[in-house]
Amino acid sequence: MRCPSCEAMLYRKNVEQNLHVCPDCDHHFRIDADERARLLCDPGSLEPMWENLAPKDPLNFVDLKSYRDRLATDQRKSGHLDALLCGKGYIQGRGIIIACMDPRLMMGSMGSVVGEKVARCAELAAETDLPLIVVSCSGGARMQESALSLMQMSKTSAALARLDEAGGLFISVLSDPTTGGVTASFAMLGDVIIAEPRALIGFAGPRVIANTVREELPEGFQRSEHLLEKGFVDRIVHRRDLRSEISRLIDYTGK
Repeated sequence: MRCPSCEAMLYRKNVEQNLHVCPDCDHHFRIDADERARLLCDPGSLEPMWENLAPKDPLNFVDLKSYRDRLATDQRKSGHLDALLCGKGYIQGRGIIIACMDPRLMMGSMGSVVGEKVARCAELAAETDLPLIVVSCSGGARMQESALSLMQMSKTSAALARLDEAGGLFISVLSDPTTGGVTASFAMLGDVIIAEPRALIGFAGPRVIANTVREELPEGFQRSEHLLEKGFVDRIVHRRDLRSEISRLIDYTGK
């Protein structure tokens, strides 16, 4: 396989053993929700929840192909009904509620089911007094669900506000990419916001912004490092250090 960053030719097995990170330039490849949960949670500790929730197509949406057909294709490819895997688990012995977005299913876009599951995770974290960890990897709101998708922004934000009022801990992990309505809602509401190196993070894409403002944009202005410099991200953490960093944060907050 070829690294999209340094263009080195790599053995796929070596990349997988290196946590899907390029051994030459440290480029962090996108990973699916199952692999993300496997890398973060203690072995065998994850108990998936609400796996039976499936999206509907109330608008009978069709673009180049129907929404139903797109869903069916991606559901077969990912093995999940929608783009969020969540449940209870442990990270280095610390109990957590975790949710991982899956780019294999419509680029991790947030429709009604994703929003519902994020809200349920926040409510469960408040009830059990367990830290909530959400790993975002998303193209934003799911346009095929129109206003129903956009409403998930306020729904998830309200659920996280209730978690905050209950004294809960929410750690938001941003991976490449975290964009659109996900960035504009729950992804940026963490008590601590962690980003993987050089992750694309923003609302609109850089080309859209450049065409709108008609100005040349700074190099890397939507990457983790620039957002850390501007205070939008609290820290950048390499994938190999995420488990230990999250467990330290949990210990630090006393959760």
